[in-house]
Amino acid sequence: MPKKVSVLVAGSWGTAIASVLAENEMDVMLWTRNEQQAAEINTEHRNRRFLDDAALSPRIRATSSMEQALTGSDAVIVVAPSAAMRDVASQMRPFLNKETVLVHATKGFEASTLKRMSTVLADELPHYDASKIVVLSGPSHAEEVIKQSPTTVVVASEDAAAADAAQDLLINNSFRVYTNPDVVGVEVAGALKNIIALGAGLTDGLGYGDNAKAALLTRGLAEISRLGTAMGGNPLTFAGLAGVGDLVVTCTSKHSRNWRAGYLLAQGLPLEDVLRQMGMVVEGVKTTQAAYKLSREFDVTMPIADELYAVLFEGKTPEAAVEDLMGRGRTHELEEVAKPVQTKWFG
Repeated sequence: MPKKVSVLVAGSWGTAIASVLAENEMDVMLWTRNEQQAAEINTEHRNRRFLDDAALSPRIRATSSMEQALTGSDAVIVVAPSAAMRDVASQMRPFLNKETVLVHATKGFEASTLKRMSTVLADELPHYDASKIVVLSGPSHAEEVIKQSPTTVVVASEDAAAADAAQDLLINNSFRVYTNPDVVGVEVAGALKNIIALGAGLTDGLGYGDNAKAALLTRGLAEISRLGTAMGGNPLTFAGLAGVGDLVVTCTSKHSRNWRAGYLLAQGLPLEDVLRQMGMVVEGVKTTQAAYKLSREFDVTMPIADELYAVLFEGKTPEAAVEDLMGRGRTHELEEVAKPVQTKWFG
């Protein structure tokens, strides 16, 4: 009998993951709050708002009932926006079996608490063993995954058996999955790369060229690594799929929402108009706020994140931000190393 896997919610990435599972002969239940969207998926096998006219497998069924989505599931993959994660997790609580494999694929922090998504899930699901929560991350645009373009990702969990179970669910000839025990590093890297992608869009929108883009990615990775290791991540994780891999794809691809948002900001559009025009969640905006606060909590230098914060929330022009970054005091490339891991942090 095929395994039943539930995917919450039916955005572009959630739908793409559902398609990977269906390709692996799983019966997939895709949860959405929108009954019309569920009807379209069930009758037309399409999710046009997020993935245009891509055909979906008949193995994928949609529902707006959380109880129907989770009852009898062998695994649950949560792909809610970071701002909605706590609400979705609280709705899951009455129906989630503690033996179910639980994976999340959301890249961001909770804005009000600065918590990682696995910690938010643990808060709202006290009956579930938090050490078994799995994080899915890596360079993986939904628009390419749905076409079965070769894609490689990573799943991380403190529990090796849980990571292996998630790997078994997802891996196939077009979707390769590695395991990693570093939950903190994978989550932090996946969230922070969206900040640098906003900067890459700004850089391209201002016409600064390839030299500037390469510098932004390289120094951006240094900032991600500094904060990530200060929060407890393994430095090697930031050189892997969740780190440099996801950073490259998000900063260079036409599919990247964060890159597109940055590009529009460079054209002089106010942030509110950019977000309205995008029509989908741009995680990098809230993550910039979180990084600004976290860098001060952990006493970590993040000049790129600081300048993007000033552009997004303090009215600074992108040109002035670049001028201030280029005019910083002299330093050695290897001088700004991460401080020792601290014990006080937000989860």
